[in-house]
Amino acid sequence: MEYVHLGRAGLSVSRLCLGTMNFGPETSEEDSFAIMDRAHELGINFFDTANVYGWKQGEGITEKIVGNWFAKGGGRREKTVIATKLYGSMGDWPNDDHLSALNIRRACDASLKRLQTDYIDLYQFHHVDRNTPFEEIWEAMEVLRQQGKIIYAGSSNFAGWHIVKAQEEARRRGFSGLVSEQSHYNLLTRSVELEVLPACDDYGLGVIPWSPLAGGLLGGVLRKIDKGRSASPTMLSELEKHRDKVEQYEAFCDELGEDPANVALAWLLEQTAVTGPIIGPRTNDQLEGSLRALEIKLDEKALTRLDEIFPGPGGPAPEAYAW
Repeated sequence: MEYVHLGRAGLSVSRLCLGTMNFGPETSEEDSFAIMDRAHELGINFFDTANVYGWKQGEGITEKIVGNWFAKGGGRREKTVIATKLYGSMGDWPNDDHLSALNIRRACDASLKRLQTDYIDLYQFHHVDRNTPFEEIWEAMEVLRQQGKIIYAGSSNFAGWHIVKAQEEARRRGFSGLVSEQSHYNLLTRSVELEVLPACDDYGLGVIPWSPLAGGLLGGVLRKIDKGRSASPTMLSELEKHRDKVEQYEAFCDELGEDPANVALAWLLEQTAVTGPIIGPRTNDQLEGSLRALEIKLDEKALTRLDEIFPGPGGPAPEAYAW
């Protein structure tokens, strides 16, 4: 396993981040335990979750599964860099969501209880809260850090200017601010290259791409359909929008002799400021297969071909659309 620092932080994390969103809705607790155990055996130390995962309001099902796994002992908690998130609704009452100081305090305490731990390594804002000033947000996070409940702060789904605003307010307060940003980023979705990636690079934030396989479109979907695998109506609809690109992509992966999913992950690992993509395996076979991405080295010719199939925005702003 390869390890890198998370952005400018001294924290070392694996180049693949284990996403737990399937734990509960798609994967049983027993199988989830097996996947997390195997992740440690493979050297993956970076796990990502969120208080809303499990998708039953207020229950935090996925965090509870991770917490039950930690409770098994054996160094599981100590070997894990656990990242969780807050923002989404955990109840029907006012202040049960978003980033008010009150919800930050309550949400953190609730996540700690579900995770059965006394600290969170990386506490992330799941979305930008346009109605709460960063003065309030950072004051609440400073208190959590002073209390030893969190170590690092991160964002998710922030625009470039949100990152700048957050970091400048943190700097004014003498606080470390954000060390990471989770963004929707893959070969099909590249708009973050305009301003989010440059902002992260400049401020020293590690980028953690989510949906690296574009919901499965980059995971060899045509091969799977040809083999008789069923696809959801949503997947088929998305496939029709991008069929030409997906056909070219899978043909190119055939030329490389590599699985499309692993090429998509390997491409992300080549991108500026990227720490590591989030993988969301439902089985140990899927988990182990993802490690091949760390061995794939895409040369300039391959990267150019991928840019031809999936043109990005043209580089960072403003050169992408101006001089």
